[in-house]
Amino acid sequence: MDDKKEKIIRSAIEVFKEKGIEKAKVSEIVKGAGIAQGTFYLYFSSKLAVMPSIAEKMVGKTMEAIEREIKEETPFDQKLEQIIELVFEITKEYKEIMALIYAGLASSDYLAQWETIYQPYYKWMSNFLENAKLEGEIREDIDPKHTAELIIGLIESVAEQSYLYDNQETSIIERKKEEVFSFIKHGLKK
Repeated sequence: MDDKKEKIIRSAIEVFKEKGIEKAKVSEIVKGAGIAQGTFYLYFSSKLAVMPSIAEKMVGKTMEAIEREIKEETPFDQKLEQIIELVFEITKEYKEIMALIYAGLASSDYLAQWETIYQPYYKWMSNFLENAKLEGEIREDIDPKHTAELIIGLIESVAEQSYLYDNQETSIIERKKEEVFSFIKHGLKK
C-alpha cells in the first residue's frame, strides 16, 4: 500500500476515535498524516471514503492472524475453535476501530463494498469447509461458499456483541465462544 495512503488511514483512525465520525474533519486527518489536504483527495473523495480502507485493513489483520496461527495439519474441530478465538481476540483488541467501521459504513454509501472487502476471508473459510467436506468431517450437503458467509457472520456478530455493545465479563464471553463453537460444529456435522 502507498505510504501516503497508509498514513491517511492511520490518521483517520485516530481522528475518528478521538472526535467521532461526524465531528472529524479532513483537515484534522491530513494534519495527523503530515500531508497536504489536496493529497488526501488524490486518495479519497471524503472522510467517509476512508472507511472501506479501514475495514480492509482489519480484514487483513484477521487473515494474517489466521495464516499465522492456524496450521494445515490441525484437526477440523480445533481449527474451528482457533478461528473463533482469533476473531474474538481481534474484536477485543480493535474494538474502537471495529465500532468506527460499522458506524462509518452504515452512515455512508460504502456498505456495498463490504462483500468485496471480505472476499479473501470468505474464500479462506469456504476452502476450509470444502476441505472438511472432502475429508468427510462435515455433511455432504453443506454449500461451502454460503456456509462460510454464515459462519463468519455468526462469529463476528457474537464477538461484537460481547465487546462493542455489552462489554461483558470474561466468563460470559468464554461461555459464548463455547456456544458458538457448539452451534457451528453441530450444524456442520453429519
